[in-house]
Amino acid sequence: MAERDNMMIVNALVRQALTSAQEVMGENGLNVVLRASGLEQFVGNFPPDNIEPSIQASQYARFNQAIEEFYGRGGRGMLKRIGKASFQYAVREQAALLGLAGVALKLLPEKQKIKFILNSMAGALKKSNSQVEAWVDDSGARVAYYESTCAICQGRKSEMPACHLYVGSIGEAVRWATGKEFEIVETHCCAKGDEYCRFEVGEGRE
Repeated sequence: MAERDNMMIVNALVRQALTSAQEVMGENGLNVVLRASGLEQFVGNFPPDNIEPSIQASQYARFNQAIEEFYGRGGRGMLKRIGKASFQYAVREQAALLGLAGVALKLLPEKQKIKFILNSMAGALKKSNSQVEAWVDDSGARVAYYESTCAICQGRKSEMPACHLYVGSIGEAVRWATGKEFEIVETHCCAKGDEYCRFEVGEGRE
């Protein structure tokens, strides 16, 4: 497993997360969460869209945890919505980073479409930070996405998988690539003590 304690999240990814959170939660909700997670410097002051280091992974994890706590029982659903908005933002603003420019997916089999978009997500993270360890496994019946450097659960302890924002992002990515809704299940999570976070793409529906 890569050393995660000092891993940094770059400005572009923090900006993506904050923009998406504001879109879903509203400006006031976002500002409350920023203050609760010790990220007051971003209130009304999002970082620029570049790949300079911005905050530590542990700070990003606190931001995710603060959203979950702020919304209580609805926190997981809110984080999934933010994850969906986050992927939409990436397609809109960072298509080159994702490697989606000029891509024609229509002729590919469904499993290949899923594998392509998940590899694109992993590749974009690696381009933004060489410390990231993320990969895709399509050797089984279902495609799975792995990350052993997951910033969403950095330093967190949980009996249940905690990376709800990631579930939303992956679900929206797969929907974008295939035109179908797929259930995304986090089967392993670093917050539970697993060596990696693992997200399995389940059954699809029109």
